[in-house]
Amino acid sequence: MTSGHASTPYQPVRCEIHSLLREYLTSSKLAEIVYRDDAGQIQITHDVIRDLFSRAGQEFVFLGRGHLIRLDHVLTLDGRTVACTD
Repeated sequence: MTSGHASTPYQPVRCEIHSLLREYLTSSKLAEIVYRDDAGQIQITHDVIRDLFSRAGQEFVFLGRGHLIRLDHVLTLDGRTVACTD
């Protein structure tokens, strides 16, 4: 399952968000992740972060249950704002 929105340009996330995501990755801590799916609908999942990676100039988070989400579509992580709201 993916959340790509290939038609929208990628918006880089702040450096402190990368640090936060890496903390979750290394600890395997369960997180509440709120994101926009391919249809633009807001989704909420409780999962662990298994990987963070870049591909074709975009960054992604891969979750334990197989969800692949473009990083700029993640809205909150355990209530902390991730996405820029410019």
